Order: sequence, then structure tokens, then C-alpha cells
Amino acid sequence: MSPPPQALAGRSVLVVGAGMVGVCTALDFLRRGARVTLIDRQEPGRETSFGNAGVLARSSLMPLNNPSMLRDLPGLLGNRRTSLRYNLRYVLNNLGWALPFLANARSSRVDRTAKALDALIRLSIPAHKAMIAECRQDDLLSERGWIFLYRSVAAHARSSLLRRMLTQFEVPTETLDRASLHELEPHLSPIFPHALWVQDSASVRDPGALVSAYSRRFAAEGGQIETGCVTGLHTIQAPRVVLEGGAEIRADHIVLCLGPWGKDMLNKAGYRVPMAFERGYHRQFKGSEGAGNAQTLGRPIYDTGGSYVLSPMRHGLRLTTGVELNARNAAENHDQITRAEKAAREAIDLGVPCTTPTWMGARPTFPDSRPCIGPLPAAHDVSVASGHQHIGFATAPGTARLLGDILEGKTPPIDARPFRPERFITYR
Repeated sequence: MSPPPQALAGRSVLVVGAGMVGVCTALDFLRRGARVTLIDRQEPGRETSFGNAGVLARSSLMPLNNPSMLRDLPGLLGNRRTSLRYNLRYVLNNLGWALPFLANARSSRVDRTAKALDALIRLSIPAHKAMIAECRQDDLLSERGWIFLYRSVAAHARSSLLRRMLTQFEVPTETLDRASLHELEPHLSPIFPHALWVQDSASVRDPGALVSAYSRRFAAEGGQIETGCVTGLHTIQAPRVVLEGGAEIRADHIVLCLGPWGKDMLNKAGYRVPMAFERGYHRQFKGSEGAGNAQTLGRPIYDTGGSYVLSPMRHGLRLTTGVELNARNAAENHDQITRAEKAAREAIDLGVPCTTPTWMGARPTFPDSRPCIGPLPAAHDVSVASGHQHIGFATAPGTARLLGDILEGKTPPIDARPFRPERFITYR
């Protein structure tokens, strides 16, 4: 049963989790007139959002679990691909997620997911651009699109599903040959006979800094930012969270934007949550000194054969990996990022590594690769906005707008039904 609509104006709201989704939600609710407190164990933007590749891409409407994955499944079983690694014990212990995840790779279900994600992305990117301008962070934004690279003619042919889907959703693209790719990205090695330039995309040169800028805007408009480790959640009667040490914080409404930490929190509160973790790694490099500029790329690239994304950042080039399915807090395994680095060095001069260590983060995902956005079942005063897999950074403003409209009983600008929490989250 849907919760009764209620204006947020004048209500106290506690947003738990200060990544991009949490900060955008806190700012949106504040502007609706709520008294908002944002809490996290670290400063805003220092967890999963910090390690993002920074791409705001229309092409992200294609979920990881798509028909191409089913086609490639025999090769993935060897568990040696750079694009996807998995801990077999973890997968077997989470068949309640894994089997529906594979079932959702069928074409009919992927079409529904792509439609939903496209709407959320379309809602979010203009909002990001407006907030970037408000926060005077224009130097962090680039609007040159990004490029999918193919190491062979056959690899380009195998991308036909993606290209058809981008055409279906009217995502502007341009197919590049070796010569036209060189004109756009002259520092790339000539090992890519084909490429696809996704033009209607933007990128951010420092994701963590952008989250911090949004949080400063939130504070400047009257929002409260607290530092504290939330260890428990009570959803019955007056909603409240428990902090490390036993102190409690009550609010009229609580929003959980905890990303990969949300599963444990909801489990403790009595909910079943079939959430898995698409872990990813990144390394930062200084780029080629001979180019006169460490940022030797004009835009992010996705080497489909090397299975990495390389993004120009303020302080060099950020190399990010594919997916590792494993427990959120399992020991790090750098084989995937090391293989990605080797492949990237075939494509471009990365230069020397920056002094920052290899970073690892966990991206939460539900079986259909769509986030859960809305009130929890059996707890109308507690909402969740989580499970965005690798596009939480990009879709945070749309998520905030959607959740606020749902709670206030307004008609959202996009269909909210594909993101209902009750499709997966159940109360025991």
C-alpha cells in the first residue's frame, strides 16, 4: 500500500549517507522546505562516489546483465576475463540474487530496464549541469562525450546490440574509423580500427570534489551536516537511527542513501534485500610528460577489448576496471586492475602512477540493474535510494527528484514504478 502523501515542508528529514545520491537528496528535500540533516561517517563524497569514472552518459542505459552477457557466459565461466570476475563462493551463497540477475538478461526485460534507466539519466544530466553552474564548478565539467574503442573488426560487429539500443533511444553517436579517431584523440595508439563516439555525454574531472561542492551548497542553504557512524535503524513507531556508542537520532522521515552499506543496515532492521556488489578498482596516473599536459585525452574512453575506462581528471588519468562480484568487505584482488593497466599501456602513455594507492569500491546492484527508490514496505516514514550499480553518480539528481515527488504525492516527471523498492525488498 502506498504511503499517504505529505508535504516535506516543515518536516525533519535525516539523510543517511553522503555520497552523490545522499547529497543530492538532502539538497532537493531542503529546497522543498524540509529541515534536513545529512550524516555520514566521513566527509561527503569520500566513499564510492569518490572513485567514480566521472562519466555522465546517456549510453549507461544498457545494463550489465544483457543478452551479450548470456552469449559470453561460457567464456565468463573460466573467471579470467578482465571485464567480469567473481568469487564463486560468494555467488553460490547469493543465488537469490544471481539467478534473477541472469533471468533479467533476457531481451524483453532488458528493454524495460533500458527504458527506465534512460528516463532517469535524461532527468539527471540537465540537473547536474544546472547544479554545477550554481556551485561555480564549471571547470570540472567537460561536454565532449566519450568513446567506445574496438580492437578488431569482429569486436565492433559484436557491439551491434549496443548500437541498436542507442539508436532506439536516440542517443547521438558517430562511428569512427582509425583516421577519424586519431583526429579526436591523437595520443591513442593506432590499434583501434573502429570506435563509437557517444556525443550526448559529459564527464566530471574530479567526482569527489563535485560531491563536496554540492554539500557546501547544501550547508550554505541551511542544511545540517553531521559526522557519525550509523550502526542501527528502527522503523517501527518513531523512525530513528542508532549511532556507534548508542546515541539515537530521530526524524519525521529517514532516507537511506547508503549504497553498498544499505544491505547490512536493512538486514538488521528485519528486511530481506537481494543486493549484490559490483566491486571496482581504480588507479591514477600522471600521463605523458612529453605531451606538455598530463591530460592526454580529450574525453573518457572505454576500451572494450581491454575492459577498462580511462578518464582525464584534474590530476592525471584515472583507470577504472570492470566488475568484480564479491562481498563488499572481501580482501582486495589487484589482478583485474593490473591486467587493465597492461591493456591501457598498449593504448596510451599513462606515465608514472600518482602517489595515491589503488582504490577499491563496491557498487550496489539489484537483480534487474535498477535502483530502489521510494518508501520501504511496512515503514512509510523510511525511504531508500540505493542500488544504482555503476550509475549512481550520474543519476543522483533524478533520484532525488523522483523520491521527493513520490513522498509528496506529486506526479513525477518520469515513471516511478520500475524503481519500486517492494519489487525486491521485503519485510520478514
